[in-house]
Amino acid sequence: MGFIPNTPEDRKAMLEALGLSSIEELLEKGIPKELMLKKPIELPEPLSEYEALKEAAMLAEDNLDVQSWMSFLGAGAYDHFIPSAVHHIIGRPEFETAYTPYQAEVSQGTLQAIFEFQSMIAMLMGMDVANASVYDGASAVAEAGMLALASVKGNKIVVSGHVHPSYIEVLRTYVHPNGAEIVICPTKGGATDISALKSLIDDDTVAVIMQSPNFVGCIEDGFAFREAIGERKALLVAVTDPISLGMLAPPGDYDADIAVGEGQGLGNPVGFGGPFLGLFAAKDKFVRKMPGRLIGASTDEAGTRGFVMTLQTREQHIRREKATSNICTNEALCALGASVYLALLGETGIKTVARLCYDKAHYLADKLTQIEGLEMAYDEPFFKEFAVKLPVPAEEVFEPLIPMGYLAGVPLSKFYPERENELLIAVTEKRTVEEMDEFTEALAEVLKDF
Repeated sequence: MGFIPNTPEDRKAMLEALGLSSIEELLEKGIPKELMLKKPIELPEPLSEYEALKEAAMLAEDNLDVQSWMSFLGAGAYDHFIPSAVHHIIGRPEFETAYTPYQAEVSQGTLQAIFEFQSMIAMLMGMDVANASVYDGASAVAEAGMLALASVKGNKIVVSGHVHPSYIEVLRTYVHPNGAEIVICPTKGGATDISALKSLIDDDTVAVIMQSPNFVGCIEDGFAFREAIGERKALLVAVTDPISLGMLAPPGDYDADIAVGEGQGLGNPVGFGGPFLGLFAAKDKFVRKMPGRLIGASTDEAGTRGFVMTLQTREQHIRREKATSNICTNEALCALGASVYLALLGETGIKTVARLCYDKAHYLADKLTQIEGLEMAYDEPFFKEFAVKLPVPAEEVFEPLIPMGYLAGVPLSKFYPERENELLIAVTEKRTVEEMDEFTEALAEVLKDF
């Protein structure tokens, strides 16, 4: 069982019941005086939860023949710290079942958990309303494209060239039956070419999709995207990293119509590509066209507050010709994990995590650029992820660092064949200065062999 501390009042009441005046008097009855400590134990400085868990893991590794890796991987999936309370709560049997809640209305607990999740995501993104989640960040982008096609007359979706390539491919798959045209806006350096964007938006454009921080880590100017759309009818879709919203302007601030993102970094582990958590929020006027389900609060005949499934635009629940999505359920357990994570951190905590990611990423970028032949790939501001340009193909550098204990980043040639010398590096709050210094030394050592 877990440790349950006693309050000072509890201890006082128990001592009075025993007829004793202090804890010391209680201990004297069973412990010889010569064994009693005469002064406090000299303990090391206190550790945070993450530091304590890391220390325990290092001690355990001394007894096991295993290798662990220090991760600088990113590209949409990030190694953030997950407080132990998150797994403890979502692992309770009433939440972690063999089957995700399919008929959400059967459980008030599940309904309330989803309602709280929606409220937090809407607040974080600065939007009017959020749904109960979709499958992942990629499907959230695709669903945003489908909503735009259903809401605006036209057939063209303009997408920034630095939106996650996998998200773009899923978007293409979703809208293909509609015959929609996907137009990729060129980039200029690490960010979208706004002048080119303006020339691509016309009366047939239903949506403009941007990502900030974008796939190569650079921060885009959402206000410039809104200005580029101007009086056109196209919807602005913002793809965002929820952790970044502890520092950066939320999509609502630059008048995004739809805000989506990958919620894996909110209390969910990197589990070999899933399950992940798609975030989807929008303005009120699009609520009846949103995918998935929407949970609301109401009162019964007695005036008791309760939670109900307010909307679900799936063909099983409404006339097939009126359905707007085939999303049949939501990532309820992952969404609950995100809710617990956000509740534990609060407004101050999410700002702290964002600041740590930003500061540590810039620290490592400064260290790495001191290596001869290595330079930043882009000059634009970045958040927690950045690309460096190496003097040799990134794949050839990545492989030798694995046995040294480092997952050095993502070679961008996996997504852009012409960028074979670029390495995308992500830094979360988990990475320490010592780890980043050691990684810099290891990378410099590997580059000497070329």
